[in-house]
Amino acid sequence: MRRYVLKRLLISIGTLFVVILLLFTLLQFMPGSPFNDEKLSADQKVVLFEKYGLDKPVVVQFYKYVVNMLQGDFGVSYTISKNTPISQLLKTRVPISLRIGGQAVLLGALIGLILGIIAAIWHGTVWDTIATIVSVIGVSVPSYVFALALAYTFGYELNWFPLLYTMKAPFQSSVLPSISLSMFTIASIARFTRSEMLEVLGSDYILLAESKGVYGPKLIVRHVLRNALIPIITVLAPLIVGLMTGSLVVEKIFSIPGIGSLLVTAIQSNDYNVVIVLSFIYSAMYIGIMLVVDILYGVIDPRIRLSKEGPND
Repeated sequence: MRRYVLKRLLISIGTLFVVILLLFTLLQFMPGSPFNDEKLSADQKVVLFEKYGLDKPVVVQFYKYVVNMLQGDFGVSYTISKNTPISQLLKTRVPISLRIGGQAVLLGALIGLILGIIAAIWHGTVWDTIATIVSVIGVSVPSYVFALALAYTFGYELNWFPLLYTMKAPFQSSVLPSISLSMFTIASIARFTRSEMLEVLGSDYILLAESKGVYGPKLIVRHVLRNALIPIITVLAPLIVGLMTGSLVVEKIFSIPGIGSLLVTAIQSNDYNVVIVLSFIYSAMYIGIMLVVDILYGVIDPRIRLSKEGPND
């Protein structure tokens, strides 16, 4: 197991390095520059390029950037907040996005699993119909529609939660955005849990377990759900990244100062450093979550780990 985890970890680190290289290279070919202000003269732009080291060859810029990044220095913002360290820009935004995304993931996975299990166990009943309807609505209706409906009902009409995000009440402000973001996850997890559990319930080894006297919750948890978890985790992994990094539309509706809106602003203003850092955060989160999923595969089903390790490992 240790060799299996180490191998996956090394692959993830190598992938992150390639991601940084591609991001840095592609941004060099973007039209314009961070200093597109018409008020700046050509000489002033030259001075700014020299000041920030943008006049150096791409290889030199990349080397310096990676060295500084490894030391925790992500550079400064060129346009969004001039000369402000990016770590300072992200200091308040990242925790907000992670908290709202984390709440949405937890809510979506938990309710989705419960709905899927209920629909599979009571297949063909009214509970199965209700779970299916919820899944169809959750997949079909965009998150911003849920956000607007929740904001109007619980924020404006009932006044249970703040309409806009406020630092004075961070948890209350994050409830409605988290629910609206979690609806697609609830629907997706419920749908896959139902289909996978129905397939497992009809398999031969479940019939064998029942013939040995294994019934009820023990059968569902130890045999049915465990064997259905791998495809469910596969579906959940990319959803987690989308939720943790936030939705631009939902952030706009609730005026959430998250990293989604910051990335769009950085791209529009050619703020290279901010774009690279935020893209790196997205990539690191995705690769990290997929690494955890890969390890979970080996824990849930050792046959997967052994097949990936190979006969000589």
